[in-house]
Amino acid sequence: MNIIGRRRLWFAISLLIIIPGTFSLLRWGLKTGIEFTGGQVIEVTTQSASQSDIRTVFEATKANDITIISNGANKYTVRYREASDKDSAAQAETLKANLKAIQVETTSFESIGPSVSRDITRNAIVSVALASLAIVAFVAVAFRNTPPPVSPLSFGVTAVIALLHDTLALVGIFSLLGHFAGVEIDSLFVTAVLTVIGFSVHDTIVVYDRIRENLKRSTAPFKVIVNDSIIETLGRSLGTSLTVLLTLLALFLFGGESIHYFVLTLLIGVALGTFSSILNAAPLLVVWHNRKLKRIDRKAKLKLAPKK
Repeated sequence: MNIIGRRRLWFAISLLIIIPGTFSLLRWGLKTGIEFTGGQVIEVTTQSASQSDIRTVFEATKANDITIISNGANKYTVRYREASDKDSAAQAETLKANLKAIQVETTSFESIGPSVSRDITRNAIVSVALASLAIVAFVAVAFRNTPPPVSPLSFGVTAVIALLHDTLALVGIFSLLGHFAGVEIDSLFVTAVLTVIGFSVHDTIVVYDRIRENLKRSTAPFKVIVNDSIIETLGRSLGTSLTVLLTLLALFLFGGESIHYFVLTLLIGVALGTFSSILNAAPLLVVWHNRKLKRIDRKAKLKLAPKK
């Protein structure tokens, strides 16, 4: 099985995954929930009113971007944006009175302002950036004893390139879902992205650790060692990922609407992480190594070249 020999194919598939989502991000961006843009969250309980009845009450107050999530046992979480910023307290009281008229009791009400939304957005970006930097440092230190001429830094950088591939592809897919299906992202989406980053790096390190061990006891060309290492860890990687995917699929189908898109994010992310850790990260190591050897060879030729 010549996985490394087909690395251009794997890179091309990655581009086919990333390009549509990147275009969507640049063209339409992400459809953000109220955690990022500001809005209201209200939790209600009812014994007789249906979800459509509750939606009708909110639509009557001209609320925008209404999302109703069932929490089971006749409990609902409603997220919405008010039609205007004027008399928001009065609007909230009118809304609660209208809900009570159809036998719906309000159990909690929360308003998220623009300043809180900006803080959440900034913290989400900072979290992903810091996680990436920490991973580069950790992997570089963990693989500092790798036999030369392989660079320990190459392990850290290629691992982060692979996880950035997963992150960009995942965010791009949700940009497309937001534009065409109205799917909003919230704070749980950020949690899922960070989880996917951790899973992707874990899977990549399994392959990298085998590469390091094989480098110590083999004199074969680097690309052969990498290819053999991928094959040796393939069963473990696929087995782990398949177990996680089956569990997530069960949660996606039967876990309820409140975690529906959170689980979908994990499902897509784990699949992307499995692909990149096997077919992107390790082949990128070979590309890095080959370019390093070419630079060394070029410098050697320049030293041996006769001076004019």
